Amino acid sequence: MLDWLLEGTIAIGGGTLLVREIVGNGFGIASALLGSQRSVMAWPVGIVGNLILFTVFVGGVLAKPQVHDLWGQAGRQVFFLAVSVYGWQRWRQRRERREAGDGRAIVPSWAGPHGLVELAGLAVIGMAVFYPTLRALGSWGPLSDAWILTGSILATYGMARGWIEFWLIWIAVDAVGVPLLVRAEYYPSAALYLAYGGFCLYGFIAWLRARRAETKTPSADVLT
Repeated sequence: MLDWLLEGTIAIGGGTLLVREIVGNGFGIASALLGSQRSVMAWPVGIVGNLILFTVFVGGVLAKPQVHDLWGQAGRQVFFLAVSVYGWQRWRQRRERREAGDGRAIVPSWAGPHGLVELAGLAVIGMAVFYPTLRALGSWGPLSDAWILTGSILATYGMARGWIEFWLIWIAVDAVGVPLLVRAEYYPSAALYLAYGGFCLYGFIAWLRARRAETKTPSADVLT
């Protein structure tokens, strides 16, 4: 079973897909679903997927079916690990402080002016650092890859903070990620990004409704 997970491939058309890519993306979908329900388990499940997918996106180095190394995609798995540990701990602490017994880790909130400025500043810094770095590393599609890496970090950080806007950042990441991954022939990951778009819309609505229900001021929340 372990050999199948590490080295297995599935023949599709004239090519092959790594079992690891499919399994890793499965963990990603599960993490997104758990996140939409504000479950702490979203973080450890996501971490497992990150570890698996890291080995997928350096397929060229590992002499696997893919010939393009997407260092931004691989690098974001590393950043995910760091941010996910932070988010996991933060959600656990906030769940323990909450009096509600529904098992939800957090009450969703808007980032607000200060939070949006923080995200914008981090986005500028991320693009300024990652684009030249990925270009120097020879990443395929460095500009798109830099945004995917930057946006993914911002979205994960926003999720850790409990900001509703993080779902919208994910949608912006997906919009760039799908065409890039299709061109690079990472088809399972491209399909995952496409599915994420639907999950993100569902998650955004779910968090918005949760915010409205828990604050009991629907009109004010929508306009905030």
